[in-house]
Amino acid sequence: MAIDALTLTDIDAYYGDSHVLHRVSLTLKQGELLALLGRNGAGKSTTLATVMGWLKPRPGRISVFGEQIGGLSPEAIVAKGVALVPQGRRIFPSLSVRENLIVAARGKGRWDMERVFDTFPRLRERKSQAAGSLSGGEQQMLAIGRALMSNPRVLMMDEPSEGLAPQIVAEVGRIIAGLREEGLSILLVEQNLDLAMSLANDVVILNTGRVAAFGNAADIARNQDVIDQNLGVF
Repeated sequence: MAIDALTLTDIDAYYGDSHVLHRVSLTLKQGELLALLGRNGAGKSTTLATVMGWLKPRPGRISVFGEQIGGLSPEAIVAKGVALVPQGRRIFPSLSVRENLIVAARGKGRWDMERVFDTFPRLRERKSQAAGSLSGGEQQMLAIGRALMSNPRVLMMDEPSEGLAPQIVAEVGRIIAGLREEGLSILLVEQNLDLAMSLANDVVILNTGRVAAFGNAADIARNQDVIDQNLGVF
Protein backbone atom coordinates (compact mmCIF):
# COMPACT_ATOMS: atom_id res chain seq x y z
CA MET A 1 0.00 0.00 0.00
CA ALA A 2 1.43 3.36 -1.05
CA ILE A 3 2.27 5.86 1.67
CA ASP A 4 1.11 9.43 1.05
CA ALA A 5 3.99 11.68 0.04
CA LEU A 6 3.03 14.68 2.19
CA THR A 7 0.35 15.03 4.83
CA LEU A 8 -0.65 18.11 6.84
CA THR A 9 -3.07 17.53 9.68
CA ASP A 10 -4.79 20.38 11.55
CA ILE A 11 -1.98 22.89 10.99
CA ASP A 12 -2.12 26.31 12.59
CA ALA A 13 0.57 28.86 11.79
CA TYR A 14 1.33 32.36 13.01
CA TYR A 15 3.39 35.37 12.01
CA GLY A 16 4.05 36.76 15.46
CA ASP A 17 0.62 37.15 17.00
CA SER A 18 -1.15 37.03 13.65
CA HIS A 19 -3.01 33.74 13.20
CA VAL A 20 -2.64 32.90 9.49
CA LEU A 21 -3.47 29.20 9.04
CA HIS A 22 -6.44 27.64 10.81
CA ARG A 23 -6.51 23.84 11.08
CA VAL A 24 -5.27 23.30 7.54
CA SER A 25 -5.21 19.66 6.44
CA LEU A 26 -4.19 18.28 3.05
CA THR A 27 -2.79 15.14 1.50
CA LEU A 28 -0.43 14.86 -1.48
CA LYS A 29 -0.55 11.33 -2.82
CA GLN A 30 2.62 9.64 -3.94
CA GLY A 31 3.43 10.34 -7.58
CA GLU A 32 0.64 12.88 -8.02
CA LEU A 33 0.28 16.65 -8.24
CA LEU A 34 -1.81 18.55 -5.69
CA ALA A 35 -2.68 22.14 -6.60
CA LEU A 36 -3.02 24.54 -3.68
CA LEU A 37 -5.16 27.46 -4.83
CA GLY A 38 -6.58 30.64 -3.34
CA ARG A 39 -6.65 34.39 -3.64
CA ASN A 40 -3.68 36.51 -2.63
CA GLY A 41 -3.31 36.36 1.13
CA ALA A 42 -5.24 33.09 1.45
CA GLY A 43 -2.30 31.34 3.13
CA LYS A 44 -0.78 29.36 0.27
CA SER A 45 2.82 30.54 0.63
CA THR A 46 2.47 30.35 4.41
CA THR A 47 1.55 26.68 4.03
CA LEU A 48 4.75 26.05 2.05
CA ALA A 49 6.81 28.02 4.57
CA THR A 50 5.41 25.88 7.36
CA VAL A 51 6.25 22.66 5.53
CA MET A 52 9.79 23.96 4.97
CA GLY A 53 10.23 24.68 8.68
CA TRP A 54 10.45 28.45 8.39
CA LEU A 55 7.31 28.64 10.49
CA LYS A 56 6.54 26.18 13.27
CA PRO A 57 3.14 24.47 13.17
CA ARG A 58 1.28 24.90 16.44
CA PRO A 59 -0.40 22.58 16.80
CA GLY A 60 -0.65 20.04 14.00
CA ARG A 61 1.36 17.35 12.28
CA ILE A 62 3.35 17.33 9.04
CA SER A 63 4.70 14.09 7.64
CA VAL A 64 6.67 13.10 4.54
CA PHE A 65 6.15 9.49 3.48
CA GLY A 66 4.87 8.76 6.97
CA GLU A 67 7.77 10.40 8.81
CA GLN A 68 7.03 13.37 11.05
CA ILE A 69 8.92 16.54 9.99
CA GLY A 70 6.97 19.26 11.81
CA GLY A 71 9.31 21.16 14.10
CA LEU A 72 12.51 20.09 12.31
CA SER A 73 14.96 22.67 10.99
CA PRO A 74 14.75 23.63 7.31
CA GLU A 75 18.05 21.85 6.70
CA ALA A 76 16.73 18.64 8.23
CA ILE A 77 13.53 18.90 6.18
CA VAL A 78 15.54 19.23 2.96
CA ALA A 79 17.52 16.17 4.04
CA LYS A 80 14.21 14.29 4.34
CA GLY A 81 13.60 14.92 0.66
CA VAL A 82 11.56 18.15 0.44
CA ALA A 83 12.56 20.87 -2.05
CA LEU A 84 11.02 24.25 -2.85
CA VAL A 85 10.95 26.32 -6.02
CA PRO A 86 10.28 29.67 -4.33
CA GLN A 87 8.09 32.49 -5.52
CA GLY A 88 10.22 35.07 -7.29
CA ARG A 89 12.84 32.40 -8.17
CA ARG A 90 15.45 33.67 -5.68
CA ILE A 91 18.40 32.47 -7.71
CA PHE A 92 21.88 33.68 -6.74
CA PRO A 93 22.35 36.45 -9.32
CA SER A 94 26.10 36.86 -9.00
CA LEU A 95 26.79 33.14 -9.36
CA SER A 96 26.89 31.38 -12.70
CA VAL A 97 24.16 29.01 -13.79
CA ARG A 98 26.47 26.09 -13.08
CA GLU A 99 27.35 27.42 -9.61
CA ASN A 100 23.65 27.87 -8.76
CA LEU A 101 23.14 24.19 -9.51
CA ILE A 102 26.25 23.02 -7.67
CA VAL A 103 25.27 24.67 -4.39
CA ALA A 104 21.97 22.75 -4.36
CA ALA A 105 23.38 19.32 -5.25
CA ARG A 106 22.58 16.70 -2.66
CA GLY A 107 23.17 12.97 -2.64
CA LYS A 108 23.13 10.54 -5.51
CA GLY A 109 19.93 10.11 -7.44
CA ARG A 110 18.26 10.59 -10.76
CA TRP A 111 19.06 14.29 -10.94
CA ASP A 112 22.54 15.64 -11.62
CA MET A 113 23.81 18.58 -13.63
CA GLU A 114 23.79 16.72 -16.92
CA ARG A 115 20.17 15.70 -16.51
CA VAL A 116 19.19 19.26 -15.60
CA PHE A 117 20.96 20.51 -18.72
CA ASP A 118 19.23 17.83 -20.82
CA THR A 119 15.87 18.98 -19.41
CA PHE A 120 16.67 22.68 -19.84
CA PRO A 121 18.97 22.99 -22.89
CA ARG A 122 19.05 26.78 -22.61
CA LEU A 123 20.73 26.46 -19.23
CA ARG A 124 23.48 24.37 -20.81
CA GLU A 125 24.06 27.12 -23.36
CA ARG A 126 24.33 29.67 -20.52
CA LYS A 127 26.05 27.55 -17.88
CA SER A 128 28.92 30.02 -17.42
CA GLN A 129 26.68 33.09 -17.52
CA ALA A 130 25.77 35.03 -14.38
CA ALA A 131 22.32 33.91 -13.30
CA GLY A 132 21.17 37.47 -12.80
CA SER A 133 21.60 38.17 -16.50
CA LEU A 134 19.16 35.44 -17.58
CA SER A 135 15.68 36.18 -18.82
CA GLY A 136 12.76 35.64 -16.45
CA GLY A 137 11.88 32.34 -18.08
CA GLU A 138 15.47 31.12 -17.91
CA GLN A 139 15.68 32.10 -14.24
CA GLN A 140 12.53 30.08 -13.56
CA MET A 141 14.05 27.08 -15.30
CA LEU A 142 17.17 27.53 -13.19
CA ALA A 143 15.09 27.70 -10.01
CA ILE A 144 13.36 24.43 -10.95
CA GLY A 145 16.64 22.80 -11.92
CA ARG A 146 18.26 23.93 -8.67
CA ALA A 147 15.47 22.31 -6.66
CA LEU A 148 15.78 19.08 -8.64
CA MET A 149 19.51 18.94 -7.91
CA SER A 150 18.63 18.01 -4.32
CA ASN A 151 16.92 14.86 -5.66
CA PRO A 152 13.68 15.53 -3.79
CA ARG A 153 10.91 13.08 -3.02
CA VAL A 154 8.47 15.98 -2.64
CA LEU A 155 8.78 19.08 -4.83
CA MET A 156 6.89 22.23 -3.82
CA MET A 157 6.49 25.03 -6.36
CA ASP A 158 5.29 28.53 -5.48
CA GLU A 159 3.83 30.43 -8.46
CA PRO A 160 6.16 29.05 -11.16
CA SER A 161 4.25 30.84 -13.96
CA GLU A 162 4.37 34.27 -12.31
CA GLY A 163 5.53 37.04 -14.65
CA LEU A 164 6.25 34.76 -17.59
CA ALA A 165 5.19 35.13 -21.21
CA PRO A 166 2.48 32.70 -22.35
CA GLN A 167 4.82 30.56 -24.43
CA ILE A 168 7.19 30.18 -21.46
CA VAL A 169 4.25 29.34 -19.18
CA ALA A 170 3.34 26.56 -21.60
CA GLU A 171 6.92 25.28 -21.56
CA VAL A 172 7.05 25.33 -17.75
CA GLY A 173 3.73 23.47 -17.73
CA ARG A 174 5.13 20.76 -19.98
CA ILE A 175 8.13 20.36 -17.71
CA ILE A 176 5.96 20.06 -14.60
CA ALA A 177 3.73 17.53 -16.35
CA GLY A 178 6.80 15.51 -17.26
CA LEU A 179 8.03 15.49 -13.67
CA ARG A 180 4.63 14.29 -12.48
CA GLU A 181 4.55 11.56 -15.11
CA GLU A 182 7.95 10.36 -13.90
CA GLY A 183 6.42 9.84 -10.46
CA LEU A 184 7.63 12.91 -8.59
CA SER A 185 5.15 14.07 -5.93
CA ILE A 186 4.43 17.79 -6.45
CA LEU A 187 2.62 20.42 -4.38
CA LEU A 188 1.88 23.34 -6.72
CA VAL A 189 0.81 26.82 -5.63
CA GLU A 190 -0.42 28.66 -8.70
CA GLN A 191 -2.59 31.67 -9.59
CA ASN A 192 -2.96 30.54 -13.20
CA LEU A 193 -6.13 28.48 -12.79
CA ASP A 194 -6.04 26.93 -16.26
CA LEU A 195 -2.45 25.79 -15.79
CA ALA A 196 -3.11 24.41 -12.32
CA MET A 197 -6.23 22.51 -13.35
CA SER A 198 -4.50 21.04 -16.39
CA LEU A 199 -1.74 19.59 -14.21
CA ALA A 200 -3.44 18.64 -10.96
CA ASN A 201 -4.79 15.30 -9.83
CA ASP A 202 -6.36 16.89 -6.74
CA VAL A 203 -7.04 20.45 -5.59
CA VAL A 204 -7.17 22.18 -2.22
CA ILE A 205 -8.56 25.73 -2.10
CA LEU A 206 -7.68 28.02 0.80
CA ASN A 207 -9.72 31.04 1.82
CA THR A 208 -8.51 33.28 4.66
CA GLY A 209 -6.23 30.56 5.97
CA ARG A 210 -8.84 27.80 6.01
CA VAL A 211 -9.55 24.91 3.66
CA ALA A 212 -12.63 26.00 1.72
CA ALA A 213 -12.76 23.11 -0.75
CA PHE A 214 -10.86 20.01 -1.70
CA GLY A 215 -11.28 17.15 -4.11
CA ASN A 216 -10.52 15.78 -7.55
CA ALA A 217 -9.35 18.48 -9.96
CA ALA A 218 -11.97 17.65 -12.58
CA ASP A 219 -14.76 17.85 -10.01
CA ILE A 220 -13.52 21.17 -8.63
CA ALA A 221 -13.18 22.59 -12.15
CA ARG A 222 -16.84 21.82 -12.82
CA ASN A 223 -17.98 23.52 -9.62
CA GLN A 224 -18.27 27.12 -10.77
CA ASP A 225 -19.83 28.26 -7.49
CA VAL A 226 -16.78 27.10 -5.51
CA ILE A 227 -14.43 28.74 -8.00
CA ASP A 228 -16.35 32.04 -7.98
CA GLN A 229 -16.63 32.16 -4.18
CA ASN A 230 -12.99 31.33 -3.47
CA LEU A 231 -10.95 32.28 -6.53
CA GLY A 232 -12.97 35.03 -8.24
CA VAL A 233 -12.02 38.68 -8.08
CA PHE A 234 -13.90 40.70 -5.49
